[in-house]
Amino acid sequence: MKMGRRSFVSLGALALAGRVPPAAAARPALKPITVASGACGFEREPMVRPFGFKGGYLTEEWIVSACLRSTGGRHGIGLGTQSVLWSDARVFASNSEAGGNALMFALTQRALNLARGMTFTTPVALTDALWPQVWEYGKKVTANPDLRATFALNALVAVDNAAWVLFARENGFTDFDQLIPDAYRPALACRHAKCASIPLFSYKVPPAEIKAAVDAGSFFMKIKIGQPGTQEEMLERDKARVAEIHAVLKDCRTPYTKSGKLPYYFDANGRYEKKETLLRFIDHLKAIGAYEQVALIEEPFDERADIDVHDIPLRLAADESAHTVEDALVRIEMGYRAMALKPIAKTMSMSMKIAQAAHERGVPCFCADLTVCPALVEWNKAVAARLPAFPGIGDLGLVETNGHQNFRNWERMRQDLAHPDAHWTRTERGVFECDADYWAKSGGILAPMPRYEAMYGNFNG
Repeated sequence: MKMGRRSFVSLGALALAGRVPPAAAARPALKPITVASGACGFEREPMVRPFGFKGGYLTEEWIVSACLRSTGGRHGIGLGTQSVLWSDARVFASNSEAGGNALMFALTQRALNLARGMTFTTPVALTDALWPQVWEYGKKVTANPDLRATFALNALVAVDNAAWVLFARENGFTDFDQLIPDAYRPALACRHAKCASIPLFSYKVPPAEIKAAVDAGSFFMKIKIGQPGTQEEMLERDKARVAEIHAVLKDCRTPYTKSGKLPYYFDANGRYEKKETLLRFIDHLKAIGAYEQVALIEEPFDERADIDVHDIPLRLAADESAHTVEDALVRIEMGYRAMALKPIAKTMSMSMKIAQAAHERGVPCFCADLTVCPALVEWNKAVAARLPAFPGIGDLGLVETNGHQNFRNWERMRQDLAHPDAHWTRTERGVFECDADYWAKSGGILAPMPRYEAMYGNFNG
């Protein structure tokens, strides 16, 4: 059934299973919540230009919504953004773009079926129960027994977020701090007044456009490497790309680093097959004078490659290889010295677990994007604003957001926010301001989104 630009699926009778400082007094007993029913749907949002990473390109993303209703009559609505290319490039390559998205959406629907009648006290417990079953279902529908776990987690984001909103309403919580389970509060105990807004520059973004972003205030620069081609072709293209970008940025300055120079953040999305190839890339960074500005290199190797990285001289971060908290611990043992959290792609529930595990081992975290809708930027920011400051950067949270660069209809999508006119929803000179109004409203993530409330208003399960 068509609903404007939305494809909507009502699941009918399908049932689905403060501001309190982190060290505050004991939490009152949590209410058990039984999921009574749910509905989900999606909207197709086009990109400004083909968006390249992981050696491929996508032209659109599906924005998924899910509504969960409890036996007590309350409901929660959550959003998710699907990225088949990021979550499992093999599924992306073996299907049409729309076909791959349809497969992931089928997993979201499956989660709603599985959750019928489930009772939970925290969304973490609900997601822990759902995601292994959704993953197994995904292996069947994609005909891929080696389906990456992130494919299932990505499919669950809208359901997980809906569960967090429902959890808040059932327990009378009004801000995000109240939602954080006691076990994960140490990792999320900060209150940054600002979050650095990290832009993303894919393979084909002109250097002049990157320089314009810096002139507008951006300073923590995420650059995609791992371009298409053989390993030698990839390396030479990456070297040339980084050289042309550094040539226009090397004299730029920022007040947020000790050196005053811009920090570089390179993301290879697992495209480098050997350590030797990455070391050749690092040698090139030294040769062009960019080495000292590198804050991190994210996900250089395929997750199936058993490569110890303790001897890599730059800080490496794990992203898609850290599907679960157990995977994150393996990466830390291999020598990875940063974790890219993705509440907007691996669920808030799993991200809290990973954040706490990293915190206990002294591994810094930050929040990376997936090219998500404006509402999910706020969910990401809720975590980033509470994480300890990243080494070498001032007293800031770090949150990547590139949707404004890549979605054709970004400004229209912003109108779906609970507070679309709030100043803290926009980047100002490279940062999000997290002032008293931001903290009082928790970035609007628990407030009703009028268009979605109207969309699901007649759904009763």
